[in-house]
Amino acid sequence: MSFKLFLGKTMNSTSQSILRDTFGTAFAKNFILMLLLVVLNYVNASVVTTFIKNQVFNEDPRYILFIHMVINDAVQLNVTVMLFILSYIFYTINVSLCCFFILVAVFTTRNTPMYLAGMAIERYIAVCEPLRHAQICTVRRTHIFICLIWLVCVLSDITDLYILATEPISFFHTSVFCLRTNIFKDVVLQYKKQAFDGIYFSLVFITIVYTYLRVQFAAKAMCTRGKLSQRARNTILLHGVQLFMCLLSYISPSVEVVLQLMFPGQILQMRYANYLIVYILPRFLSPIIYGIRDKKFRKYLRRYFVIRLFCPSSQVIGPEQEQD
Repeated sequence: MSFKLFLGKTMNSTSQSILRDTFGTAFAKNFILMLLLVVLNYVNASVVTTFIKNQVFNEDPRYILFIHMVINDAVQLNVTVMLFILSYIFYTINVSLCCFFILVAVFTTRNTPMYLAGMAIERYIAVCEPLRHAQICTVRRTHIFICLIWLVCVLSDITDLYILATEPISFFHTSVFCLRTNIFKDVVLQYKKQAFDGIYFSLVFITIVYTYLRVQFAAKAMCTRGKLSQRARNTILLHGVQLFMCLLSYISPSVEVVLQLMFPGQILQMRYANYLIVYILPRFLSPIIYGIRDKKFRKYLRRYFVIRLFCPSSQVIGPEQEQD
């Protein structure tokens, strides 16, 4: 994952001078970013609260995967926004603190595609293997799958930490601009990261395409479950859109280079717009897909917050609804 998107100030490669936003521009950018962060955190908190307060969701694998992805994306969003703001306030931060922020952001960024693949597989089983769905997709297996997601994503960077440990102690007491390349400097690590990311995203992409096509064929073959198949197909398609937006974070540095050549005087504005599109916008999709688009979850979400807001003593009872 590249953190060049977080640069509020960037070094010009020819003149080596630092480009800075004016105070008004910097304030406007950070104000908009903080406003979006508050709105999205409120939405995520509302979704998580609804999940916790209603036992019916705690026993459904699809919602367990969904809520873990929401929490994962919330952590990733808050960490990246914090780095963005720190780049304006301090420019450089302690190496140890930067390393912690980078690792958390990298882990949570890599987790998202795996959650998307898991939810796509769950929808595929629900449509194509409905009689075995309850046996295959259990709560216990869902939690094991979530642990495997974290294990795979963490193990890929263990070697990076071993190499980082060879740095002198004085290095960890210095301050740097918080970029991954400023912490993990070995060129070999960059090649290893590119190879891992290529294999990783290829497998996730194949999984989502395969499940979508199988559900598509099932929708044509099963007239009695056509509505369920159509909804599952649309859900998987939206997961594909999310995956594509996740991939943008890996190609955005190359896009920035092209934009800088085309619009040399607007690089800071281009970088800011790129950051909003690549890192902020995708975080709105998960609550929409399962929190608003999903009839069952939407009913509980609306009942819980509307009724409790005006009638705190009321109990929220939501009948079971057909799943998307």
